[in-house]
Amino acid sequence: MSLSPRPDIVYGSTKTYMHSVGLSCCFRQWRAQSHCRFLHGYSLRVRAVFESDELDIRNWIVDFGSLKSFKGWLEDTFDHKTLVAADDPEFAMFKVLEQEGLIQLRVVEATGCEAFARLIFEYLKAWLQDNGYCPRVRLTTVEVSEHEGNSAFVRLQ
Repeated sequence: MSLSPRPDIVYGSTKTYMHSVGLSCCFRQWRAQSHCRFLHGYSLRVRAVFESDELDIRNWIVDFGSLKSFKGWLEDTFDHKTLVAADDPEFAMFKVLEQEGLIQLRVVEATGCEAFARLIFEYLKAWLQDNGYCPRVRLTTVEVSEHEGNSAFVRLQ
C-alpha cells in the first residue's frame, strides 16, 4: 500500500558513497599558492540529496539499487585517476604521463571539491532524467569530501 498524498510535506533521501568505496584520485590546484599546487590524492566521499513531493509505488524517492550505473561512472571518473584541469599550464606533461602508461588521465574543467561537486551534480541530474526519475525527483545537493574536515557542495538555489 502506498502512502496517501500529503501536499504539505516534502520527502528527502540521501545516497552516500563513503571514503571506503575507493574513489581514490589525484589532482592539484595549479592556481594555489599553498601546498595544494602539488599533486596530492584523496579517497573522496560523495553524498547526493534527493527530494520529492511524492513517493513511487514502493514508497521510495529513488531506488538506490538503480544507481549502480551512476556508481560505475563515479569509479570511471575518479577511482585511481589523475584529474587535471584543461587549462593547467603543465597539461602536456600529464598527457605524456598518460601516454607512458603512468597515469589514467581525466581532463576536467577545474579541480577541487567544489568543481567535483558541480561535475557530479550535473552528471547525476542528467542521469535522473535519463532514467525516468524526473520530474518527480529533484536532485538538491551534491557534497564532495576530501576527508572528514574538508568538503564542498553544490545545491540548487
